[in-house]
Amino acid sequence: MTSASTTSVAVPAVGTYRIDPERSEIRYRGRHMFGLGVVHATFGATGEIRVADPLQSSSATVAVDPASFSSSSPKRDADVRSSRLLDVKRYPEIRFVSDGLRQDGDRWLLPGRVTAHGTTVPVEVVIDRVTLDGQDVRAHGRAEHLDRRAFGVTGGRGFVGRYLDLVLDVVATPS
Repeated sequence: MTSASTTSVAVPAVGTYRIDPERSEIRYRGRHMFGLGVVHATFGATGEIRVADPLQSSSATVAVDPASFSSSSPKRDADVRSSRLLDVKRYPEIRFVSDGLRQDGDRWLLPGRVTAHGTTVPVEVVIDRVTLDGQDVRAHGRAEHLDRRAFGVTGGRGFVGRYLDLVLDVVATPS
């Protein structure tokens, strides 16, 4: 399979691509203070994208380091990383593993499972943009309205919003 494209999603060559943690980012958006404020933060990520033929058999595995949570507030960052919320000492990784890929108009849906805080929950990532830069692949996607309580992250009620959104901006290179 050679490079082809739909409206906003280019299809990379078949192969395995490693996520470049220096050029990739997962952005977090959630509410706090009884829903009155919005928190923006980032996480670092590593992983692998496997582009298959047929394309629907493609897969992705992404490992997020919860200790990399970074917002504009060092105190908040420490609170989020603590045993009350992410408990990064006990749960040092958040992992997404996909189940395949399917097209939905000019975007792709990547259903899979996220394991965080010792609990696995089904999640669907919407891939709305993929661009090619030489052999590198840049993918942009999102997972919205994730319920932190579904993962067993229950601390901070009232001060930490229940639902969060993640935006993925991933650059991967052939391995």
